[in-house]
Order: sequence, then structure tokens, then C-alpha cells
Amino acid sequence: MVFVLSSTGKKLMPTSSYRARKLLKADKAVIFKYRPFTIKLTKRSDGDIQPIEYCCDTGYQHIGISIKSQKSEYVNEQRDLLADETERHNDCKKYRRARRNRKTRYRKARWQNRKNNMMCKDGFAPSIRNKRDVHTQLFRMYEAVCPVKSAVFEMGQFDTQILKAEAEGKPLPEGADYQHGETYGYATLREAVFARDGYACICCGRSAIKDGAILRIHHLGYLKGDRSNRMDNLATVCTKCHTSKNHKKGGKLYDLKPKLKSFKGASFMTSVRFDMFARLKASAPDVDFHMAYGAMTKLRRKEFNVKKTHSNDAYCMGDLHPKHRADFMHYKKCRRNNRILSKFYDAKYVDIRDDKIKSGQQLSCGRTNRSESRRSDKNERIYRGQKVSKGRVSVRRQHYQYRPGDMIWTQGIKYIVKGTQDKGARVAVQGHLPLSVKKIEKCIHTSGWMLV
Repeated sequence: MVFVLSSTGKKLMPTSSYRARKLLKADKAVIFKYRPFTIKLTKRSDGDIQPIEYCCDTGYQHIGISIKSQKSEYVNEQRDLLADETERHNDCKKYRRARRNRKTRYRKARWQNRKNNMMCKDGFAPSIRNKRDVHTQLFRMYEAVCPVKSAVFEMGQFDTQILKAEAEGKPLPEGADYQHGETYGYATLREAVFARDGYACICCGRSAIKDGAILRIHHLGYLKGDRSNRMDNLATVCTKCHTSKNHKKGGKLYDLKPKLKSFKGASFMTSVRFDMFARLKASAPDVDFHMAYGAMTKLRRKEFNVKKTHSNDAYCMGDLHPKHRADFMHYKKCRRNNRILSKFYDAKYVDIRDDKIKSGQQLSCGRTNRSESRRSDKNERIYRGQKVSKGRVSVRRQHYQYRPGDMIWTQGIKYIVKGTQDKGARVAVQGHLPLSVKKIEKCIHTSGWMLV
């Protein structure tokens, strides 16, 4: 569907892409914006409108949107947010700190320019604040070109302790059970994890009490992006098992995963739902806002006999449920710019034990602490044979015009850019062989979202 504005800027009913093309060819309309695609009529200044409802299935990682009237649905889409938002923020902090340390001149400490970026600004961390603001930005993007009269957002409150007890098959917490958590009676989280595992390594079984093993804390879901310090994500391992080699593919620690999933999504919605709802109401005072809950959405979904998806959940909300549904669109948030200018390529050696080529990290001293000796029994540098290639640092010195997620046209056919090749001479696209830059007729840069 294509959104329509009158010549005076009034929001009219959306139309089909076929009719929009006819209006554009007849010079009765012009392109107003591309995201979402909107045309502006050149002669018509007014028109009749119908009540349109905006429904959103809010979420920590996935967002479902359905915009509909009594007769038809205009938007049926799912938006996936970045899964490594926190890691990106941490990388930015690391790069800033490294740059400050490289500067030779003294710079006086400044604090006033940081007060707007601190967590105390509105009580939420930057990653949580970003996920909250995306919901508001998507609503304002569609409300600016569509005559939305009412909006429904699913914002349920979740009790994470009850959810965890149900997942583990334990009795539901009551009364003082909420105060007696997993770390109750222990001074630190580290002590609670060691006591839960019996002060023994989960890999080899060596005990700190009987065998004198030195114990470490290991994050089970670290490689999968789960960096949380919850008890289910932590395990006890000894120093002999907690090596860089065992973290690699085929190692003892590589395939370990938490038994229970994280409840980040439930915690996110419980903490920001009222603040998000207040910001949505302030962004559009003329729209009638309502709050929905997952239990009612589930009953509606069974009533309409549709499968469980985020966009279908949004469709089941509200009062309007048209039979004619729009085509499903799936978008994924992507990085706008790649600020990593340098990349390190490790040296390659021949392993004298099996004559295989391995990286320097694979044949390292194996220590995880500077207090350990480089010549311990974990040292594998002694097995380095002939050096196949030297280690090097590659620095990116050129910024290319085409970025992943951009839309390009060649001979009237649209493609999605995956990357560049041959120093920017060719463009890699989805579902087709690389195309020459000279054959590109038109390009539209993505605004942070890529069609999957």
C-alpha cells in the first residue's frame, strides 16, 4: 500500500501501488517520501477518510505492526532490532578510551558535557532507552502520513520470578520467597555460584576442597551474546579448563549453554511500559491510545485461527479485524556505518603435532591471567613449527558509496546491497551475482532498516 497526502498536506486514505503509479505518470501526484513510500497529490486538496487503527505488539527484540481499517489492512510487518546493541555501546566506549590514552597532550577533565548521556537522564540505560524510543519512532513515522484515529499497544507486566519457577517446575513464590533469592545468605554472587556447583569444576570435576583446584566463573552463553550475570548463565570451572583453547570450537566450554533462557524481554517491558505509553500519548495528542495484554491477544488469535507471529498478534488487537490482509514484510535493523577502521589478521603456523596450519591464538601460552606463567602446562607455543604468514593489521582508508541494505536498480530491477568488492568497483547483492558500479541506475540508502 502507498500512503497519500493531499495538496494541502492532509492525510488521506492509503491507495494501491497500481493506482499510485497511474497518478505519478499522469503528473497528478509527486513522491513525497520513500520511507514509508508516500505520494502527494498536486490538484486534490481534500478527501473522505475512514477510522484507521494502529496496533503494535511491543517487544525487546521483535516488533509487530498492523495498520488497518474496517475493510482492509494496510501494513503487516515485523521489525527486528539489533541483537548486540549493548556490545556496540561497549565497543564505542572502548574506542573512546583508547583514543584518549593515545593522546600525548594533557586534557583537563570535563563533566558538564556528559550529563545528558548519563543513565540518570531518565532512569534507563542507553540500550534500553534506544529500544523504547524505536517504538515511538515507528509510530510517529506512520502517523505522520496516515490518518490514525486510535492506537493499541500490548504492554503486559511480567513477574520474572514466577516465569522462572514455572520454567524450572518449582512451586510459585509467595510472600517472603520474593526476598529470598538465589544469592540469599551469600556475601557475593561468586560465592553463591561456587556453592551451587559444590566448589567443583563442571568440566573435569576437580574440587577446590579436595584437589586444591583454583576456580573461575564462566559465562555459559557468552558466545551467543548472553553476557548477563544471572545465576543460570554462570558456571564454575577450574583454571586448567578455563583456557582460550577450550573456548574455541571443539573445546570443553564451546557448546555449553544456559539451562534457562534469559527474561530480558519481560524485564524490559515491565520497566519501561508506563514511560513508553506516556511518550506515545505526548507524541500524538489527537490519537486515542489503549493498552492491551497478552492474555486477551492469545484468545483473539485462537478465535481468528491464525498462527503465532508478532504481526498476527498486532492484527488481533483492537476493534478492527478486516478480512483483506496486506502482504507480510519483514525488516531488520542494520548498522548505518561501520566505524571499525582496522582489522587484525593473526599469524599462521604449522602445528608440529599434526602438520595442520593454525593461528597464533590457537597455539598460544593459554594463560587467562597475567599472574600465570607463560611456561605452564597449558603452553602450546612450543608446538609452533614453520611460520606460514605474518600477523598484520589492515587499515580501511576509503569509504564506499554503497552500504549493506541499500536498494539499487539495474535495468529496472531492484536489488539489495550486501557489500562491495574489488575496491568498490563491484557491488554484491542478494540473490544475484555481483554487479558493476557503472551499471547502477539508481540508489536509495537505507534508514537503518533492511528488508529481509
